Amino acid sequence: MNAELEVAGIALGCSTAAAVSGVPLLLALRRRPLWAMAAALCVWPIVAVVVGVAVTARMMFLSDHDLRLVMIIVVVSAVVASAFALRVGRPVVAGTSALTRAAATLGGPGYSGAGRVPTTELATLAATLDATNTRLVESLQRERALEASRRELVAWISHDLRTPLAGIRAMAEAFEDGLITDAETTDRYHRRMLTEAERLTAMVDDLFELARLQAGALRLSLAKVRVADVVSDAVAAVDPIARARGVVVRGEADDLGCVDADAAEVGRALTNLLVNAIRHTPDDGTVEVTATMVADRALFAVADRCGGIPPQDLPRVFDLGFRGEPARTPGGDDDPRQPRMRSGIGLAIVRGIIEAHGGAVSVDNQAGGCRFVVALPTS
Repeated sequence: MNAELEVAGIALGCSTAAAVSGVPLLLALRRRPLWAMAAALCVWPIVAVVVGVAVTARMMFLSDHDLRLVMIIVVVSAVVASAFALRVGRPVVAGTSALTRAAATLGGPGYSGAGRVPTTELATLAATLDATNTRLVESLQRERALEASRRELVAWISHDLRTPLAGIRAMAEAFEDGLITDAETTDRYHRRMLTEAERLTAMVDDLFELARLQAGALRLSLAKVRVADVVSDAVAAVDPIARARGVVVRGEADDLGCVDADAAEVGRALTNLLVNAIRHTPDDGTVEVTATMVADRALFAVADRCGGIPPQDLPRVFDLGFRGEPARTPGGDDDPRQPRMRSGIGLAIVRGIIEAHGGAVSVDNQAGGCRFVVALPTS
């Protein structure tokens, strides 16, 4: 037993010394390519085993013939084991290289993923890279769409601001030059200047509201609000506009339904939808607004007779600056009660207000027109 323990101790000491002597090599390879580190990790333990066997065999006082046989067996076994270890480790090195190449092209058009890689850890990392690339591409697409909407909005706002300002300036210069002398023309010009000033005020109000929504600065004063009151207030607010167009606005609501909401903001959103519906409904047409309770949500629906929205435009209806019409010139006549083509942000404001309440707004086509639906949680 003592001899066996002595042999075990000699083998342990020699193998440990050989293994420890490889630590500086591993430290030196820390910043080298992975294949170099993998090769060292595969080969050096085998070297430690070979040294332990060789020294132990030497100290056992074997004959030269037996010692040569032992060394031949150990060396051949070490070579085979090293070759096998390197072969098994090569796919891991190739997998990490594929992951590196995939990571370098994240979000770009050349991204193709790492493909099949060995080991569960590398496969998980490859799947994570694929998911990250998908989210990054979607984020870039949203950013490009938002930037395009902002450029479009700036162009349209610039045009829409220039039109009333040019009208006000022209009329003011006419007064300054003494070209307007009769009372009737003076009154007409005054009314027109007031109309243009109100248009500018409305556009500035829209921009301010949008800025608050995008900055997250909208502060909601939540309270229990009857859906019937929201509908009746919105219908009353658009009644002058509807009468001027000869459009009939019909409202119907659940008298017992209530929601936790900011009555002023929700009323503004519903009013924007009604004004939009009136603007696109032919004269003598009908706009219907309803409010119903479904499970834990209140549904406000505004249906018009606009003839429908082109299917390709439906996903963009609530985008910032989208109008769906090629013309940029504000509509309406001199009657201040007429709904006007403003900045193309009314529906974007609607979506911002409703989402700030934790709700959602959608639109779809129906027979003869389209239907906007606002869904608000009841609590």
